[in-house]
Amino acid sequence: MHRTLLWFKNDLRLDDHPALQAALQADRLLPLYILDSQWLESEQLGCRRLGSHRARFLLESLHALDSQLRNHGSRLLLLQGQPENLLPHLVEQLDIREVLTLDEIAPEEIAQLQRVARALGSVPLRRLPGNSLLQESQLPMPLQQLPTVYSRFREWVEQRLPVFQPSSIPHQLPAMPEAALEWLQPLPTLSQLGYGEAQPVQHSAFPFSGGEVAGQARLRDYLWQSGNVRQYKDTRNGMIGTEYSSKFSPWLANGSLSPRRVAAELRRHEAQFGGNDSTQWLWRELLWREFFRWTLKRHGAALFKPHGIKQEAVAQRALDARFQQWCQGRTGMPLVDACMRELASSGFLSNRGRQIAASYLIHDLQQDWRHGAAWFEEHLLDYDPASNWCNWAYLAGVGNDPRHARVFNTLRQAREYDPEAAYVSLWLPELAHLPQQLRHTPFLLAHGHLRVLGYPCLEQIPESWKPYFPHAA
Repeated sequence: MHRTLLWFKNDLRLDDHPALQAALQADRLLPLYILDSQWLESEQLGCRRLGSHRARFLLESLHALDSQLRNHGSRLLLLQGQPENLLPHLVEQLDIREVLTLDEIAPEEIAQLQRVARALGSVPLRRLPGNSLLQESQLPMPLQQLPTVYSRFREWVEQRLPVFQPSSIPHQLPAMPEAALEWLQPLPTLSQLGYGEAQPVQHSAFPFSGGEVAGQARLRDYLWQSGNVRQYKDTRNGMIGTEYSSKFSPWLANGSLSPRRVAAELRRHEAQFGGNDSTQWLWRELLWREFFRWTLKRHGAALFKPHGIKQEAVAQRALDARFQQWCQGRTGMPLVDACMRELASSGFLSNRGRQIAASYLIHDLQQDWRHGAAWFEEHLLDYDPASNWCNWAYLAGVGNDPRHARVFNTLRQAREYDPEAAYVSLWLPELAHLPQQLRHTPFLLAHGHLRVLGYPCLEQIPESWKPYFPHAA
C-alpha cells in the first residue's frame, strides 16, 4: 500500500495545490503541519519569527484547513518541534513511502528542506513548485540572468501574457493511514503557544479571519460583489478601512490563497467587465510580489546583509534609543507613530504607511534597516520574506532600485495622504483634541503642553518640513 505524507507549510489550502494534486495517487494520505519551535524564539536581530498577530492568523488558518480536510474525508495532524527531527520518526512509525511538499525560496527554508531530505534517508522528499505565479522552468532565461529592475521584469512577463489555469479542490482525498489516528490531537491555542489571547481591535483595517474559506470569500467580494477592484488605483494609498486595497496579502503570505487563483479570477473579471487602470494596477502588484520572490531566490542570504543585493560597502549602523521609540510609536512624528501603533495593535499596516515608517527609521532616525525589517517580520500578519526584506532593502538603497535610496519627506507625506489628520486622530487619541492643523505638527507646541498631552517631544525638526507647517505657525 502506497502511503504518502503531505507536509503543509506556507500553503494552507486545498485549492490549486500542486503537492496535493500529486498526492491524489496515494492509497493513504497523511496531511501534516509542523509548528517549528524556533519560530517562537528571538532571532539574531532580537525579534521573534512569529508574533502574536500572525500566530493568531496562523491558528485560524490551520483550523480552517483541518475543517476543509474533514469535509473531504481526511484530517490535519499538527506536531510541534523541528521538521528534521519529527518527519523521519513519523515516516518510520507509519511506514510512509513518500513525503510531498512545496518548494521554498528563502535560504533558511531551503536549508531546512535539505536537512529533512538527508534525515529521511531512502524515503524521497518530493518538492513541487511553490506559491509563485510562474515556475522556474517558465522563465525565459536562467535565474541569474533575470532583469534586476522591476519595470523590465514586468515588460518581459506582459509580453508573454501568461495564462493561469489553477487546479480545483479535489472532490475526495485518500483516507488517512489508520495508525495515524492515534497521533491526532487538538490544535493548540494562542495561550498554549505562550501568547496572550487575541483582543479585537476596533479600528483594524484587517478585521478578517485566517483560512482558505475566508480568503476565497474576500477574493469574491473584492472582484465580484463589491467590485472595489475597479477603484483600486484611486484608493490604494488609503490608510483607513477595509476597502482601500484588496487585503489579499495575509492569505497569500501563508498560502491560504493561491496567487494563480487571484490572477485567474482577475483575468475572468476583466473578460466579463473589461479591464481598467485599477485592474491593471492590481495585476502589477501581483507582479511586484513575483519579482521579489525571484529576487530572493536569486540572491539568497545576501538580501539579509547590511549591503543587501547591491554588494557595495555599507557602514553598519548601531541602534540607539530611537529604534525603541520607533517600535513603540513614540518618536514625536505623529504619522509615523500612528503607523507603528496600528501595526502593533492589529498586525496590519497600509502599503503607504509601511513606506513612510520604514523611510523615517532609515533616513531620519539613521537606524539599521535590517532591525526595522525584523520588527515587521514579527508583527505583520502578511509577512513573507521576499516582499518584506526586498521592500526594506529597496527603501534603504541596497535593493532593486537603480537610485541610491528612497527618502520621503514625512511631513509632506502626512499632508498628502492624511490631509485632515483622520488617521493620526484614530491611532493617537492623545492628539485628537488638538486643532486639526496641529495634529501633524504637535512638536510646534511648548514642551509643557506636550507633557500634559502625554506625547513625546521631537528633538530635531528637519528644514525640509517647514514648507508643510500650518500657515499660522
